[in-house]
Amino acid sequence: MSFTIHDLVPCQTPMSSTLKALEVGYRHIDSAQFYANEAEVGEALRASGIPRDQVFVTTKILTPAGSIESTYDKVLASVEKIGGPGGYVDLFLIHSPKSGPAGRKHLWQVLERLHEEGRAKSIGVSNFGVGHIEEMKSYAKVWPPHVNQLELHPWCQQRTITAYCKRHNIVVEAYSPIVRNYKANDETLVEVAKRYNKTTQQVLLRYSLQKGWIPLPKSDNPERIASNANIFDFNLSEYDVELLDSLDQGDAGAIVEYVVNE
Repeated sequence: MSFTIHDLVPCQTPMSSTLKALEVGYRHIDSAQFYANEAEVGEALRASGIPRDQVFVTTKILTPAGSIESTYDKVLASVEKIGGPGGYVDLFLIHSPKSGPAGRKHLWQVLERLHEEGRAKSIGVSNFGVGHIEEMKSYAKVWPPHVNQLELHPWCQQRTITAYCKRHNIVVEAYSPIVRNYKANDETLVEVAKRYNKTTQQVLLRYSLQKGWIPLPKSDNPERIASNANIFDFNLSEYDVELLDSLDQGDAGAIVEYVVNE
């Protein structure tokens, strides 16, 4: 399971939240250029004392920076903020498909170069639909992308793209897996949580894992960060997974982005 850091409350810093996450056992940290916290993530990694090869770090680029070389310089700067000079990130993603066909090609070719040089161990995409990934076949040397990061939870299951990713062995990461707590009082979710004596957040994270997704919860509360990691001592029954599956609302259930698959 991963820990995502963005939109923290003023009393919390990316460094303090990352350190807390590492302290309670998280070993996957999700960052992005857009979140403006890559340097703090790097500082936290070094301050934690945990060997670098024991923590999986993701970052993302949203749009090209002009020329190929300028974009390469931009992604390399991200790598060095996190990993230091000569360092690396474990996963670098294109944050969104919204830069258009030419922009997506530009970004992917830059990430392929980073991957070839060993500065990004894996490369992938976020919010990409089936059409976006199929389009990549026309220019990609690395295909399929290693990862697709999507909004996923019971109310937004994105079944077309998740099934496609499964067929092509693309790892699926789930952002907003606890729906920003908007559904904490949902009757079905509360009913399931009571059966396991777990919080609704823990049930949603367990659901992600059992669906084969890697959940990316976000919190700025130290107690909640620890609680969200406590999901490995129970399994949801097939009945309860199907019950949560029945909550799907398609694009109406998205709170951030429902991908376009054409």
